[in-house]
Amino acid sequence: MYSVALGAAAGGGFPQWNSNAPACNRARAGDPAAIPRSQAGLAVSSDGRRWLLLNASPDLRAQIGQSRFLHPREGLRSSPIAGVVLTGGEVDNVAGLLTLRERQALTIYATAAVHAVLDSNPIFEALDRQVVTRHLVALETPVRTDLQLTFTLFAVPGKVPLYLEDPAAAPAVETGEMAVGISVTDGRHTLHYIPGCAAMTPALADRLRNAELVYFDGTLWSDEEMIRAGIGQKSGLRMGHMSVSGPEGTMAAFRELGVRRKVLIHLNNSNPVLLDDSAERAAVTAAGWEVAYDGMEIEL
Repeated sequence: MYSVALGAAAGGGFPQWNSNAPACNRARAGDPAAIPRSQAGLAVSSDGRRWLLLNASPDLRAQIGQSRFLHPREGLRSSPIAGVVLTGGEVDNVAGLLTLRERQALTIYATAAVHAVLDSNPIFEALDRQVVTRHLVALETPVRTDLQLTFTLFAVPGKVPLYLEDPAAAPAVETGEMAVGISVTDGRHTLHYIPGCAAMTPALADRLRNAELVYFDGTLWSDEEMIRAGIGQKSGLRMGHMSVSGPEGTMAAFRELGVRRKVLIHLNNSNPVLLDDSAERAAVTAAGWEVAYDGMEIEL
């Protein structure tokens, strides 16, 4: 089974278009220790010919252009992209669907709650329902595709998309259909893709224990990172993301899980692990983690 990180950054990418922060300026200047990254998404295949996308970021058109394995091969119009599986309704996850609107047959897989978000916004009707199938997926119910891949959606702690929040009240972290992880298997190997997660629960720890490969939420290094940097007013938990560091963070949560390959993905431009020469990068590397980058390929 093959997986390729089409993008590795959180919303806004790295460098973020309006960020004048030192790390973003290093990336713009071509610093080899500050490699630019587009917004997160993963492509998965059993044979290297037909692919399932996990999320469709706003950068999807450019990502397809930079990925020869996703280029058309047959006739005047075609695509190796057979479908898209969504982990939620955030802009980071769904905006790229509009790139796929040119009457190309494919399937959009998501929970009923996420499909309801798409259904409520008429712009997504640009994906002609006579051509593009919308497949409702129940949690914990394996879906067998015709790609020799089976995937399962499972709930992780998270929140509703930012644009659906009630401005009068901070949203609660919940476990349901609005924030999910994806496990994908070809019958021999399995990977897990969890780009957004607010906490490690016992159920999630049990699922990931001794896993072959986990792509996991690497949004922030510390919970108040954006507040301290003066670039935001929300903590990581408030945004639905657990931090990489700290006693309740990702590195600590994974320490005893025995995961064979661990990859941080969905990295915010404020996260110092994006910088190859940072102390934080050295810390995650020492803890056995890899940091995803655009085009990163892993074969199981």
